[in-house]
Amino acid sequence: MIKKELLELLFEAASIQRWNDHIRPEHFTELDKQAHKMVYAFVLAKIEEADHGTDIDWVRLIEGGLFEFLHRIILTDIKPPVYYKLMAEKGEQLNSWVMEKLEEKVPGLRGSRVDLLARMEQYFSLSKRANLEKKILQAAHYLATNWEFKIIYRLNEGLFGLEETKAAIANQIEEHYDLAGVQKLSLGKKTSNFLDLVGQLRFQQRWAQSPRVPKTSVMGHMLIVAMMSYLCSVEFEACPKRVYNNYFAALFHDLPEVLTRDIVSPVKRSVAGIEEIIKEIEHRQLEERIFPLLPVEWHDELRYFTADEFTGRIIDNEQIRAVSSEEISRHYNHDRFSPLDGEIIKACDQLAAYIETFLSISHGIKSYHLEEGNRQLYNRYREQVVAGINFGLLFSYFKI
Repeated sequence: MIKKELLELLFEAASIQRWNDHIRPEHFTELDKQAHKMVYAFVLAKIEEADHGTDIDWVRLIEGGLFEFLHRIILTDIKPPVYYKLMAEKGEQLNSWVMEKLEEKVPGLRGSRVDLLARMEQYFSLSKRANLEKKILQAAHYLATNWEFKIIYRLNEGLFGLEETKAAIANQIEEHYDLAGVQKLSLGKKTSNFLDLVGQLRFQQRWAQSPRVPKTSVMGHMLIVAMMSYLCSVEFEACPKRVYNNYFAALFHDLPEVLTRDIVSPVKRSVAGIEEIIKEIEHRQLEERIFPLLPVEWHDELRYFTADEFTGRIIDNEQIRAVSSEEISRHYNHDRFSPLDGEIIKACDQLAAYIETFLSISHGIKSYHLEEGNRQLYNRYREQVVAGINFGLLFSYFKI
């Protein structure tokens, strides 16, 4: 079962400030960087499949993203130049120390249905050259860092050491030029514009009508929901395609908000029929402004991810059918059906929102919106079980 300590650890990244020795935008947090990195990883992996005919192990890519996320939380206080030097000279010992710290913080990681710590140890024992998915994640890391740095550079021009940092990032990106996606993104054309547009979700604040600590963005929230969806998928032994669909549908579930902004639930429910109109506008914006930035071959899959994002579905005889998560587990938990648990994504989305309210109220920063949201979400899910996952228990972990 997913442990409270692990869920709390995921949210720690929202309090970790990046580039904190530079003039920087407020929302440069580790959580947002890791979220943007996983969107870059998706794009790089899809291009690698299309252009080089490579078979990507998507579950390994998703797991690797989670492992690197947890690794970075534990080593948050180490500046990048020192971190890379330590990893080059004492990487094995440093990884062992990280595992020890994680086992202290999240005892359920060892001995669970999938021993995540054992998988993590194995992942970090491989060089990036020996593992394509790891290489893609490394490239995604530097590309997301470079996206931040281009903004940092304008604000800090003339600062001592800035040119050295610029050269170091450029050199690391060049190391990954054998990936087709890195070459394409270097051209700065439409797919690069898509990643730039998605990056703007870093600046869109969740619960914008209420003061809150820690602040989280739509971008960071998307990653939290994706990681929760992955952990749930592991719990009910999802097939690889189901894991892939659940993770990336969750990662992109709020993608339309880059064009519409975060429309709060009370507004969506304020007038009969307004929620359907908002949905229609969102999907029209996706078709007109976002999909044209991506290869045509990806459009159907992204529609599958983003249309009715909270409805469970499968593809049977080339037709999309709405089915419950329980039905998927009983009859369709096979790659050939491309199962997607919309109910799990919705429950994880609501759990993430609930934890956001809990953390702020626990820090003493509360408002009517947060307290009312907290109460309503708990009452809605306190007895809910979805696909065998006891969400009532997960919500009870954070009951105030």
